[in-house]
Amino acid sequence: MFYKIISKRSLIFFSVGAVIGLAVYFYVNQQGNPTSPAESPVEESGENEGGLDTDVNPLSIEALRAGEYPGSDLVVEQALESGSNYDRSIVSYKSEGLKIYALLTVPQGEKPEGGWPVIVFNHGYIPPAEYRTTEKYIAYTDAFSRNGYIVLRSDYRGHGNSEGIAAGGYGSNDYTIDVMNAVASIKKYKDANPEKIGMWGHSMGGHITLRNMVVRDDIKAGVVWAGVVASYPDLINNWRRGSSVTPSIPSGARRWRQALTEQYGTAQSNPTFWNSISSNSYLQDISGPIQIHHGTADTSVPVAFSTKLDEQLAAAGQEKELYIYEGDDHNLANNLGIALDRSVAFFDTHVK
Repeated sequence: MFYKIISKRSLIFFSVGAVIGLAVYFYVNQQGNPTSPAESPVEESGENEGGLDTDVNPLSIEALRAGEYPGSDLVVEQALESGSNYDRSIVSYKSEGLKIYALLTVPQGEKPEGGWPVIVFNHGYIPPAEYRTTEKYIAYTDAFSRNGYIVLRSDYRGHGNSEGIAAGGYGSNDYTIDVMNAVASIKKYKDANPEKIGMWGHSMGGHITLRNMVVRDDIKAGVVWAGVVASYPDLINNWRRGSSVTPSIPSGARRWRQALTEQYGTAQSNPTFWNSISSNSYLQDISGPIQIHHGTADTSVPVAFSTKLDEQLAAAGQEKELYIYEGDDHNLANNLGIALDRSVAFFDTHVK
């Protein structure tokens, strides 16, 4: 059963302040990076905290907007066995000087004028050391690949063979930046249409998708499944160990929450900061329509995150669709086919 809703004095004092500032910086950046596996067959829910330079506030949306994301040419690293009507390969591109690997699929047959439309595919949390480019999300990418889309699925830094440190999706913008450089890279690809790019994200990948869409203006449409799409105050207050909906998130992975709160205060005492790092505060700038999917039996990410985002998008006057799947899990296993069909149809309308 499902329901559908259419619809930011003295030298001494200076020296002491500098010492305190450096101490805070090193404390935040030297915390551990624990991970915890979960039971999901597609995505293992959890978080890694990453280093955070609080002095420059790199988590803010404005900091992302001020950055440069040139990407690079895609380099084919390994040809893979073809899909039903598309070619597959492992490619690499550059993100902040790091070599990032990705899965690339390209439709076979006659290329449309202007090139193939593109889906940039953002996977959810999988323990980085266990991540493999060719594993997980096979049926998901196939649905888009065989329907005439180039698909680019970034491994993110620190995942599989990708260079860099896996700093996590919430205490760092690193993964979001990797995806921004992925978009820039696929635009350079000879068979891709740089004017027809959509973005799909699951769970943590939904968080990354939403951030990309409020920062850049070239994502024509987004689809989010079971997305971590809440504001940062909601992530801190309504999504943590001990909650009935997030039993798999390890307590150590909450240190980014503690560091941010200690540095900037609570959402009640310092709403300006917390709004500045939340995509939800910038929905009036979103680059295109969004389709949202969530199951009511999701024990990894609260369905309330999706229903609240839907309400916020409506209040911002944005085009959106919401599908709620009664009794379904984090991966929409009971409605996988229909959810994929709806996702493809949405991209066909708004991207292709």
